[in-house]
Amino acid sequence: MKIRIALIAGLLVSASYGYGQENQRKNFVSCPVVQDTKTVPCWLSEYKGELYYLGIQSDISAEFHPPYLGHKVLVEGSVSNEPRICGGVVLKPVVVSPLPEPDSSCSTILPAVDKYTVPFAPRPPGPSGGSLAFATPPRAPSPVVPPFMPREFSIFYDFDMTVMGRHAGVLSQIVDYTEKTEAKRVLVTSRRGATLLSDGGLLTEQPGIAQARAEEMADLLKRAGLKATIQITARSEPDPSDGVDDWQSRRTTVRVEP
Repeated sequence: MKIRIALIAGLLVSASYGYGQENQRKNFVSCPVVQDTKTVPCWLSEYKGELYYLGIQSDISAEFHPPYLGHKVLVEGSVSNEPRICGGVVLKPVVVSPLPEPDSSCSTILPAVDKYTVPFAPRPPGPSGGSLAFATPPRAPSPVVPPFMPREFSIFYDFDMTVMGRHAGVLSQIVDYTEKTEAKRVLVTSRRGATLLSDGGLLTEQPGIAQARAEEMADLLKRAGLKATIQITARSEPDPSDGVDDWQSRRTTVRVEP
């Protein structure tokens, strides 16, 4: 009898833990909202009556890329225990992806109010250094020495989008590694993604996006001067979605084979 009670108690704890974890995930489509402050604007989005904090407006090389007014945004994140920022529950980590279709209803800009402060020191004048403009510069890459091994690089995308001028850093790494190892073949594999939303819906990227990503990646590498043979593969069927880090299915993998 004691064993049975202990087993049931364990199952209840496990179930309640799973329920809590599931409710910590928030995947939804909504309009972005700009909340102005005395320093930099906050980006928020509302879902089922709750306001969620996404990030701040920073320079173009920052890790967080803000959405756009005039477009809805796909938000994929986890509720954190951090205090609210700009009135919104903090999602961390969070991935925001502006949807391509225009939506004129997404145009809300809220005026600055004294009670909202942003935990961010404004970037001083001068060339951009990214979101951490005062941080020490990154270390130089380690020298590549034989024996050369195959190496994979991943590029992740906004929903239904291609590179869109981003990912210069990883593209440079691909070209650099290919040249230093004198690789003869580069394999480009692109995928089409889907996200399981918190309301049970499934948001799936358009057919053909994987092929477009693969072709674009091959073209970018060729234009960068890559001499290796580039083979592309496009996977038209999205990976299974479970609502946890589904954004990772929107990706291209570049495998450099020395």
